[in-house]
Amino acid sequence: MKFPNNILLKEVGPRDGLQNEKSFISTEDKVEWINRLSDTGLSYIEITSFVHPKWIPALADAVDVVKKIKRKPGVTYAALVPNEKGLQRALEADIDEVSVFMSASETHNQKNINKTIDETFKVLRPVVQEAKANGKTTRGYVSTVFGCPYEQDVSIEDVIKVSEHLFEMGIDELSLGDTIGVGNPAQVQRILDELLTRFPASQLAMHFHDTRGTALANILASLDMGITKFDAAVAGLGGCPYAPGASGNVATEDLLYMLDEMGIETGVNQDRLLAAAQWIEEKVGRTLPSRNLQVAKAGCQTRA
Repeated sequence: MKFPNNILLKEVGPRDGLQNEKSFISTEDKVEWINRLSDTGLSYIEITSFVHPKWIPALADAVDVVKKIKRKPGVTYAALVPNEKGLQRALEADIDEVSVFMSASETHNQKNINKTIDETFKVLRPVVQEAKANGKTTRGYVSTVFGCPYEQDVSIEDVIKVSEHLFEMGIDELSLGDTIGVGNPAQVQRILDELLTRFPASQLAMHFHDTRGTALANILASLDMGITKFDAAVAGLGGCPYAPGASGNVATEDLLYMLDEMGIETGVNQDRLLAAAQWIEEKVGRTLPSRNLQVAKAGCQTRA
């Protein structure tokens, strides 16, 4: 297998991780956690969502969070933005990067966004264009790339259609999501074989949920295909409110351990990241799925 010398970890825990939590994490705790993450060496943190609070009440304090964090030079602070109204709030808070989102499968898109895929294109286009006009970088998320909880298999043609539309709008980067964690390395290779003939690897990122324990294997397959950007969530937080059975993201510290052991540079400090994972687990008030977090709590050494 071919592996790069360095990769970019994109931390999505404060948004994708907390959006699914039943207990509300206070604004002060969110700000403290993001500040701790900023001190780990991470250069990209998705910190909140400007979706209407009725749909994602866990992130109703988006503007306050963005305004209160201590911004560290060199760190990109991103947020999810669903429409023009959300964009105005994001611009008011002066977010660094605007992320738009939609699904490759029609049913999940309607459950998640309450619009058809074609209707969603019309909503997102002015968001991307206005964000860029205001000097913001833009990112597109495509959910259910590897499978849908309602339609099961998703055709590569549907993934290509959505991806091409998002790039045509002007997004800078596309994140391909395994929303329910059904993907496998052979499928990763098949999908990237198609997409990499259309889009450069530098504009693609992978977003794997670890529902069935295959996220790290899928990341290895992606690395071998030349992908160098990966989304992850500290402590394995996450899940999709509109994808029944979906569990959390691949834990950032689990991915970091694997990359460090392979000699792949990330610029992220393991000890500080693990401390941030322990801190948020206490605030959430339940055991989180990170393997390295459980190893640390058991007092085990990294090596014998």
